[in-house]
Amino acid sequence: MNYRAIITDIEGTTSRISFVTDILFPYAKAHLPTFIQREQHQPAVAAELDAIRRLLGQPAASTDDCIAALLDWIAADKKLTPLKTLQGMVWQHGYQQGHFQGHIYPDAAAQLRHWQQQGIQLYVYSSGSVQAQQLLFQYSEAGDLRPLFSGYFDTRIGAKQEIASYAAILQHLQLPPNQVLFLSDVPAELDAAAKLGIATVQLIREQQAPSQHQRAENFYQIEVQ
Repeated sequence: MNYRAIITDIEGTTSRISFVTDILFPYAKAHLPTFIQREQHQPAVAAELDAIRRLLGQPAASTDDCIAALLDWIAADKKLTPLKTLQGMVWQHGYQQGHFQGHIYPDAAAQLRHWQQQGIQLYVYSSGSVQAQQLLFQYSEAGDLRPLFSGYFDTRIGAKQEIASYAAILQHLQLPPNQVLFLSDVPAELDAAAKLGIATVQLIREQQAPSQHQRAENFYQIEVQ
């Protein structure tokens, strides 16, 4: 099948899961409190704090209450948009200061370049915010990969295990599902996409449990034509 678009996950797919769990999450946990206290009156940060208050059902929650909730959500690995957005703001500082680089598997970087040169449109769909996605690819170990991508999707379009999210992405792409390939390491995400007729490949990078989806150990094993 000749695919016109490929949508890729990040964690466990283009990048090591441990890069997020061992580097990005601890960095955000360590720096979020100070960042929020310092920037809480900036419009972008204030808007996310208001979103946190709505999620908590506490319109009068203090900044410290919001910070406590964020730290709890980090510990529980919650996929909540205000958390992901604020994490992205903190990670931007870390990337810019050279505290870390975005991990990407060499096979992923090479094949993404190859597919884009073939005229295939590339998209990212991750639970991390669009800003966090762009930062990882901008400051990646393989250089700035942002020019390879035609667009990015995060939890604003919906949760990754919900069929409606993939329907919304298809609407954005304006492509029939059989011309779109979705890459992820999580079977439940692939299940949701497949129910709409989107082609799927499960990446088995580390300890992922195999599923009924077509599987690949790296991007070189993925057939797109």
